[in-house]
Amino acid sequence: MFDLDRWHEIWITITHNKSRSVLTAFSVFWGVLMLVLMVGSGNALEKGIFSQIEGFATNSCFFEANRTTLPYKGFRKGRRWNITNSDIPVIKEKVSELQYISPMLFSGGNEKNVVRGDKNGSYRIKGCYPEYDLIEKSKMLYGRYVNDIDIAEKRKVCVIGERIYEVLFQKGEDPTGKQVRVNGIYFQVVGVARSTSGVNIGGETAETVVLPFSTMQQAFNQGNIVHLLAATAKEGVPVKKVQDQILEILKQQHQVSPDDKDAVWTMNIEEQFKMFNYLGIGISALIWIVGLGTLFAGAIGVSNIMLVTVRERTKEIGIRRALGATPRNIIGQILSESVVLTVLAGLLGIVLGVGVLRGAGIVLSQSDQFFKDPQVSFGMAIGSLLILIVIGAMAGYIPAQRAMMIKPVEAISEE
Repeated sequence: MFDLDRWHEIWITITHNKSRSVLTAFSVFWGVLMLVLMVGSGNALEKGIFSQIEGFATNSCFFEANRTTLPYKGFRKGRRWNITNSDIPVIKEKVSELQYISPMLFSGGNEKNVVRGDKNGSYRIKGCYPEYDLIEKSKMLYGRYVNDIDIAEKRKVCVIGERIYEVLFQKGEDPTGKQVRVNGIYFQVVGVARSTSGVNIGGETAETVVLPFSTMQQAFNQGNIVHLLAATAKEGVPVKKVQDQILEILKQQHQVSPDDKDAVWTMNIEEQFKMFNYLGIGISALIWIVGLGTLFAGAIGVSNIMLVTVRERTKEIGIRRALGATPRNIIGQILSESVVLTVLAGLLGIVLGVGVLRGAGIVLSQSDQFFKDPQVSFGMAIGSLLILIVIGAMAGYIPAQRAMMIKPVEAISEE
C-alpha cells in the first residue's frame, strides 16, 4: 500500500500516454460531476418545496360547503347550504381525535378598503379563531395574534400583514394601539404578522387583515355562516380519520346525502405533504439511477483502456512473471492503476461539482424560492468516493485477469 516504487510506477504508467489517460479519466470525471450536480440540484429543489410548507400544519384538513348534487329527505339536488357556528361544538364533542378547529370568514379586497389617514390599500379580510395561528403559523413582528378574549367579547381589533404595515405606517413605527379603517369600520391594531410558510389560505398573510371571527360575523352582518372550516388531528392520528368524521357530521347536521361526494369540498394537507415526499423520493431515485449509470459507463471506458494497456505491456508482465512476480503483485499493480485513475478523476469531478453548486446557490438564493441551498452532504461525498474505489476495482478486474493469463515464455518471445 505504501510502497513508493509502486506509486512511482503507477504515475509513470498513467503519464506515459497523457492523451489516453486524460480521455479515459474524463468519462469518470463527467459522470461524477453530473451525479454531484444532479444530487445537489435535487436537494435544493426538495428544500425549496418543503420550505414552502414549513410553518403550516401538515396534519390539517379544510372543509367548505358546496351545492348538493343528490336529492335527500325531500330536498332537491342543487340546494345551497352553509357550515354554521352550531356545527363547531358538535364536532368538538363527537371527534375525540380532533386537536384544533377554527371556522373562517373571508371578504374580498375592495378598492382602498383599508385606510389610515391619507394612506390606503386594497387588501383581503379574514376572520378566524386564535387556534388558526397554530395551523398557519405567523411570525409576529409587533404585538400579538387575536386571542380568546377578543372572540368572547367581540372586540374590534385586528392583526395586519407586514406589507399593509409598510403602506400604512412609517418604518420602525409601533402600530399597536393605532386605529385603521377596514371596510368602513375602525379597528385597533394589536399585531403585525409575517407568514412563515408559502402556503396561504384566503390570501397572503402579508396582505391580509385578520379579525376575530365573532367580530367579523357581527360587524359585517355575516349571521352564523362559516365560509371555511380548518381542523387538525392529534399527534399520531391520521388526518383522514378526522376528515371522514367531520365530513359525516356536517352531512348529518345539514341533511346532505351521505353518498353526495361533491356537497362538501375538502382538502387533506397530509395527503398533499405525502405527495411531495413521494415526489422527492422519486426525483432522488431517478438522479441516482442516471448518475450511477453514467459512472458505470465511465468504468467500462476505463476497463477497455486498461485492457489496451495490458496488451501493450505483455512483454513487461512476462518478464515480471519470469523474475518471480506473484499473481498478487501483478493483479495489485493493474488494480492500483485503475483505482488511482478513477479516484483522481472522480475527486476532480466532486470538487468542481461542489464549486458549481455553491456558485449557483449564491446566485439563486435571493431570486428563486423553489431552489434553496444546493449542496451535497459530506456523507454523500464519502459515499461517492467509496463507489469510485469499487468502480475502479471493477474496471481493473478484467484487465488484471487478462494479465494473469499471460505466460512468461510466450510474452518474452512476443515481438
